[in-house]
Amino acid sequence: MAIVAVAALVVMTIGGAVWQIVAGGGGDDSPGESQQQSEPKLWKGPTQKAPQPALQKFYDQDLYWEQCDENQCARIQVPLDYAEPNGKTIELELLKKPAADPDQRVGSLLVNPGGPGAPGTSYAEQASYAFSQNLRNRFDIVGFDPRGTGSSSPVDCLSDDDLDAYLAADPDPDTPAEVKTMTQWSERMGEGCASMSPDLSAHVSTVEAARDIDVIRGIIGEDKTTYFGASYGTKLGATYADLFPKKVGRLVLDGAVDVSLTSRESDLEQAAGFETALTSYVDNCVKSGDCYLGDTREAALQRIRDFLDQMDQKPLQVGDRQLTEGVALYGVLAPLYNQEYWQLLDQFLGSALKGDGSGLMQMSDLYSSRNPSGGYTDNSSEAIWAINCLDDPSYVPAAKVPAQFPAFEKASPTLGRSFAWSLTACQGLAVKAPKPRAPIEAKGAAPILVIGTTRDPATLLKWAQALARQLDSGVLVTRDGDGHTGYNQGNSCVDETVESYLVEGKTPKADVDCPA
Repeated sequence: MAIVAVAALVVMTIGGAVWQIVAGGGGDDSPGESQQQSEPKLWKGPTQKAPQPALQKFYDQDLYWEQCDENQCARIQVPLDYAEPNGKTIELELLKKPAADPDQRVGSLLVNPGGPGAPGTSYAEQASYAFSQNLRNRFDIVGFDPRGTGSSSPVDCLSDDDLDAYLAADPDPDTPAEVKTMTQWSERMGEGCASMSPDLSAHVSTVEAARDIDVIRGIIGEDKTTYFGASYGTKLGATYADLFPKKVGRLVLDGAVDVSLTSRESDLEQAAGFETALTSYVDNCVKSGDCYLGDTREAALQRIRDFLDQMDQKPLQVGDRQLTEGVALYGVLAPLYNQEYWQLLDQFLGSALKGDGSGLMQMSDLYSSRNPSGGYTDNSSEAIWAINCLDDPSYVPAAKVPAQFPAFEKASPTLGRSFAWSLTACQGLAVKAPKPRAPIEAKGAAPILVIGTTRDPATLLKWAQALARQLDSGVLVTRDGDGHTGYNQGNSCVDETVESYLVEGKTPKADVDCPA
């Protein structure tokens, strides 16, 4: 099992209220499936020079926007392998929400919600939840599904039934049989990617996706890139800045990733981040009085750990499915991404403790983009594996994982073992990974805004601090608060800093601390 860091929005209704749920993907329909309402319209912007002559044909290609509901959609071609620009090509899906006030339009804002694997078209489609009216007035919000994700030549690795079983597998195996099952699923994921997507699965790296961003920039006629990336989207944005520093316009990297970390270091620190978030949730519950988990922090955390262990031994039946430990863990993690969701965790975990696991199942399904009726709205659970393992194929063999327990349980007494076992994930990689890149610095780039939140469960504040130092022109914005990412989370200091930067080009003269 891999613990993921995502920041895309899913909008759903629970008990008559509308909620924005952090999950791997977006709505029920991809942009390519939307009802087309008019003939595609050719759009031609100023010609942009490609970084090398062999790529010029991609920068010069025609862009046809067609109406899809209230938005505009388009498809473009990029090389499968940038080392072979005259070889095979793949298609990328774009979705544009035009600026609401064309007279005040600043330009195009490319957006990516993270994952890796979350479709950016859904992020743009749900811009009214993700971005302020000020930004929506001034920018065309342009989302793109990165290569291998969403509707952009999606990588396929497992059948839906197998993906159900993969996600339900025990994240903390404690018998030889459970360890064997975990190992087999890692191998099946890798073998499936290589057999079902043989060419594509070797070319979904972050570096290649960053090169795609520059092709998009060229096609939409922007001299420089204006970009908002959340969570993994910060790694994608930082990689772009390192590859194309002179093409950096205004970049916001929110919920930043420390791009210098190995997968082992990242998993260890993320374990600590989720423990901090879970502890903050528990403290709030205990402080409120009559906490359903117990009267003390220690008792409440132990109750959660005991519950997950119980789901390993005797899963709750939910219809024709079971709330296994793996499914329950995702259901507990999802509401930690935003403090507003804590009341959902109160409700659904409280019900599960009484024998009704349907709410946690719903949270888990949203986290993995699974439809209530079965099937998946996107391939984010497969794409995250393919992209992460291509970026860093290192892994720890199952036999050596127990030696990692002390460090991981120190970082997260409640969840540490599950994070330790995630170190085995990439052992099934069956395609050749690219050579590691040099440290990311983006020397010569214009100022880049990097945002971190003090109690972010998925991307730690220390990661944002590290990325801001690593980038030659990084400026750090710190939000004191809970939840994943900092912008549009109710902190006016963060929002004003971001919007002044994007709209007016005002860069803070020094790092910015935004109190709660």
